[in-house]
Amino acid sequence: MQKFLHVGCGPKHKAQTTTGFNTDAWAEVRFDIDESVKPDVIGTMTNMQAVASESMDAVFSSHNIEHLYPHDVPVALAEFFRVLNSSGIVVITCPDLQSVSALIADNKLTEPAYQSPAGPISPLDILYGHRAAMQRGNLYMAHRCGFTRDVLHGTLKQAGFASVIALSRPQYFDLWAIASKQPLTEPELIDLLKTHGLN
Repeated sequence: MQKFLHVGCGPKHKAQTTTGFNTDAWAEVRFDIDESVKPDVIGTMTNMQAVASESMDAVFSSHNIEHLYPHDVPVALAEFFRVLNSSGIVVITCPDLQSVSALIADNKLTEPAYQSPAGPISPLDILYGHRAAMQRGNLYMAHRCGFTRDVLHGTLKQAGFASVIALSRPQYFDLWAIASKQPLTEPELIDLLKTHGLN
C-alpha cells in the first residue's frame, strides 16, 4: 500500500483529501502542528524531522503554505521534497490571489465570495485568514503569504521538483498544483490531475 503524508490535516481525514488519495490503495499519515486534532505526527511544515526521508509516496497539502512567511516557503517545500521517495509527488492547493484580487478591485473586500461550512468567506478572509476562527483564538489560521498560478508553479520548480503542473479555479478562488521528483510528460501530469479529480 502506498503512503501519503496529509500535511496540516486539521480535523480532516483521507475522505476529505482528493478522489485519488481516498482509495484503498493509499494509507494516510496525518501531520499537524495542532495536538488537539490528534494527528499521527506532530510537527511544523518547516521541521518535519519526525518523518523519515524518502518514506512517503506522496504529500498532500491543502491550504497550508499560505500560512507561512514567504522566506519559510522554500524551507517547507524542501521538507516535502525530502520525505518523498524518488517517484513521489506532492499535491498542493491554496488560495488564488489573482481571482481574489479581481473581487477586491471591484470593491468587494468584505462581501461574501462564497459560502463554506464555516460560514461566508470574504476576500479579506482569503487574503489574511479566516477572521471568525482567529477571533476564537485559532491564530494558526493567519495567512502570511500568497500565490498566483505562475508563482506557485515557479516556486515548486525552484524547490527542485522535476515536473510541475498548476491550474487556477477562479470560481473557487483556489490554485492546485501537482509536482513530481521524477520527470513526467505533460500527458502523465494531466492524468494525475484527472486521478485527483481536477480535470
